[in-house]
Amino acid sequence: MLILLCILAALFLVLGFEMLLVMGVPSVLARFAQFPNLPEIVIAQKMVGGVNVGTLLAIPFFIFAADLMAHGTIAERLMNLVKKNLGHRTGGIGHDHRRLVPWPSARCAARRRPQSAALGRFLHPELVRAGYKERFSLGLIASSAECALLIPPSITLLVYAWLTGTSVAALFAGGLVVGIVLAIAFMIYVTIVTRRDGIQTAPRASAAERWEAVKASVLALGMPVIILGGIYSGFFTATEAAAVAVAYALLVEVGIYRQLGWRDVMRVAEQSALTIVAIFILLAVGSVLSYFITLARLPDQLLMLLSAWDVNWVVFLLVINVVLLVAGMFVDPNSIMLILLPAVFPVATALGIDPVHFGLVVCLNICIGMITPPFGLDLFVTSSSLRKPVETVIAGIWPFVLTNIAVLLVISYVPSISTALPRLLGY
Repeated sequence: MLILLCILAALFLVLGFEMLLVMGVPSVLARFAQFPNLPEIVIAQKMVGGVNVGTLLAIPFFIFAADLMAHGTIAERLMNLVKKNLGHRTGGIGHDHRRLVPWPSARCAARRRPQSAALGRFLHPELVRAGYKERFSLGLIASSAECALLIPPSITLLVYAWLTGTSVAALFAGGLVVGIVLAIAFMIYVTIVTRRDGIQTAPRASAAERWEAVKASVLALGMPVIILGGIYSGFFTATEAAAVAVAYALLVEVGIYRQLGWRDVMRVAEQSALTIVAIFILLAVGSVLSYFITLARLPDQLLMLLSAWDVNWVVFLLVINVVLLVAGMFVDPNSIMLILLPAVFPVATALGIDPVHFGLVVCLNICIGMITPPFGLDLFVTSSSLRKPVETVIAGIWPFVLTNIAVLLVISYVPSISTALPRLLGY
């Protein structure tokens, strides 16, 4: 029966059904087919109780804060700061894009990164004017969005923390390190391409221009300082940090910069609410799926199977990397975790894999899947937002996919990269 339900879910996915149905229908059928003695009220209880968790409150706050930034001038001021101070260096405009996209869009990883698309439309003409090839520019833009799943405050890491009980602060610390490692790898590749193709650097901004950019972005820089500084100093939790981020964004955009009026805030709140409702419905259904996976003792069966085959953590991570890479090409990040983590996370911990390390391996795999041809979601987001043929985007993405895979192998088999900073901070 379990196999038939899995086939049904796969069929729904192939036919293009919403993830709500892909996860929900097999879960309900599992109750009637395998657990007929369970009261029907259990499904409703698990849906409501599953999302009645304090950690998940951070999601709506971070999404609202990100939308306020996107409609205001915080993100724009941060862009200008990086361009004025670093745009003149070798590969400067390419490096700027790698630095600029992740932070404003990190809060909206669950929204398929609309901010990244907006920044891509802004930076694509500049990359082409600087002399970069069209396919390289499109590949760079498409791959930049993936750092949003790793750089805190990542919605994907919050969902992982909720599903597995892992410390949010520890995941944020590890994600920051892994995101930096990934960014450095891409910056090295951008530098190589810049030198190989003889791309001219942008004119160096004057000291006065750089100082003006710094002054204009002081309040914008306060956002990451407050969020990360507050969490790691122990002054407040991740959920409290999210609420503070909203208050700070309102203060800066409405009260100081006066970029947004209260009518604008209400319109942004409405847009955020639609996104939040969609996410929480998915999480509620995922709670039911996770409950029935546990009742069916699927993790125990997987562990027994792996033990019979004498599989160690090295081989297990290799298999997980392949599975998640393929899944990331077809399914959004949160749905992947809701479907797979309840079954594989207990196996990972039983094999001695650190939960923070495993979480970042999972997130990085999903990142790569979303830019892997031919079905990676971000390929089509980039193509549609920039109105370029998807074939051109695919032609330029392969070097970035290979760079990602190289970083993935390092992160997978050198766990200290992910766990060193969390342990140093006492998590």
